[in-house]
Amino acid sequence: MRPTDPQWMMPEGSVNTMRLVVDEPDTTGPDTAAGDGNDMTPMTIHFERRTHRRFDVEPMSITIERWDGRRDSRLVFGQIIDLSASGVRLRTRQQGIRVDQQIRVRLDLPDNGGIFPFVDTSGGQLQPKREWVGWLAVARVRQVGDSFEVAGRLVDMEEMDRGMLSLYLSTRAMAA
Repeated sequence: MRPTDPQWMMPEGSVNTMRLVVDEPDTTGPDTAAGDGNDMTPMTIHFERRTHRRFDVEPMSITIERWDGRRDSRLVFGQIIDLSASGVRLRTRQQGIRVDQQIRVRLDLPDNGGIFPFVDTSGGQLQPKREWVGWLAVARVRQVGDSFEVAGRLVDMEEMDRGMLSLYLSTRAMAA
């Protein structure tokens, strides 16, 4: 290898480079002048804002219930559209739901090939379970026809339950 070989030398003059653009292309730089032969197409970078993947569970017809602590008074809150280890999107006909509202809910998911979505740690020994009761922090409410789409975070889920729910959902088809 000789230091004068062209492949090892830095190019002289203008070099075509790629630049990354967050929102708007830079229209003030020299590379945007008309006719300079150096037209660059900006590349936009988008980041996923979700911590966990969403999974489409609407074909499973899973309902979510409002929970007041009594097993004899189950009030169906709505049908789950998609679910992640940290949140849920559901369709309901109940009116008056507001953003930043906290709603006590109960999820009861079927086991999936021997994988249960939650873990019972109350008896001193870990046991699989299908049910989770906790709080839904409403982040978005959108009216669609005569029903409402409600999206929110499952805020007080134990990390072990969140991990098991993530494993449980990973066997399902991902939502778009």
